[in-house]
Amino acid sequence: MNGGLKHWKEAATLILAAGKRLGSDTLSRFDYDVLLLKRSSKSGFMPNAYVFPGGMVDSSDFSSEWLDVFKSVRGSPGFGLRRVRQPAETRPPIFATDRLKLGSPVPGEVAFRICALRETFEESGVLLVVSEPGEEGVSGGSEDRCAPVPRCSLGDKLRDGELSRWRALVNQDPSNFIRMCRELQVLPNIWALYEWGNWLTPAGRYGVTRFDTAFFMCCLQEAPHTLHDDKEIVRFQWSTPSEILQSYRERELWIAPPQFYELSRMCRFPSLNDLHNFSSQRATEGCEQWLPVVVSKDENYVSLLPGDRLYPSDPSGHAQVDTCTEAQTEDPQDDSGLHRIIISDPYSATLQVTITPKYNHLIPVVWHDSESQP
Repeated sequence: MNGGLKHWKEAATLILAAGKRLGSDTLSRFDYDVLLLKRSSKSGFMPNAYVFPGGMVDSSDFSSEWLDVFKSVRGSPGFGLRRVRQPAETRPPIFATDRLKLGSPVPGEVAFRICALRETFEESGVLLVVSEPGEEGVSGGSEDRCAPVPRCSLGDKLRDGELSRWRALVNQDPSNFIRMCRELQVLPNIWALYEWGNWLTPAGRYGVTRFDTAFFMCCLQEAPHTLHDDKEIVRFQWSTPSEILQSYRERELWIAPPQFYELSRMCRFPSLNDLHNFSSQRATEGCEQWLPVVVSKDENYVSLLPGDRLYPSDPSGHAQVDTCTEAQTEDPQDDSGLHRIIISDPYSATLQVTITPKYNHLIPVVWHDSESQP
């Protein structure tokens, strides 16, 4: 864990896409659904929001005990993740920070995957683990070939009582996730998670607590058995990206800007296999740290993202942007250098993206008010 952070707590989240079960609606152009969890109205951070599973990192996610657990199951030391080609000096700090200097031999790229998998298990009951190296889903170390979409969660093969017992223990104490993996001789399936992005909470939007969150993508052939905990999470749903965005526009549910942006990106790939292949190949490029800078304008606000022509050179802390003229934010004659989300009310967001994404990433599908689908 990084005790040097001034504004943010480190966290990880998992965008979990799964092929539709037999008997599901076949009229949608999407052949997969995405898991969303509804936060409790009593939550101190984004109450009632629909979010991807995830949460704050725990010290146990960086525990040196993981070295022995991985070695005992894999039969060799190390973690076996594919190398990221992004230069260390441009990597987001959440991945680039030297964890050895902070007292942990577990790299951030491993610990945050463990965090995402542990939190997904705690919040939704979905346990993504493997019992032997052949199930890892990696492509033999090759960075040019894609591993197949994992078939299912090994957790679905455990007896309900056993799964419930371990879930209760992990909710009580996150370090029990290590104990569970050791006793069941399984590993968190870190190889099925692909680095997707890094979002930071902007100043003054969602309370005092701010998060530096690693986003990972994971695709499964079919949706695993899913639960909610009736505490922090009060509901779950599996829906296609376009259905979620439609429900948001119709005020049936609320999603935060990062979810809105990432779901709009996923609309580029209605096919699960295409999404999986893109995620797998793109992940080795790395990602960019995104700290939105919020600019208020009348009753609306603009969330500026890196690359936008108004994005400040130093966005950290409580950075402010000078928007002294309307032309700076709403000049219809100049659409160059735009990377922003225009939010007129909590249920109305519009993307303006004219930049080229870094690290071979996706431009989101832009959904106009007159359209019923993105």
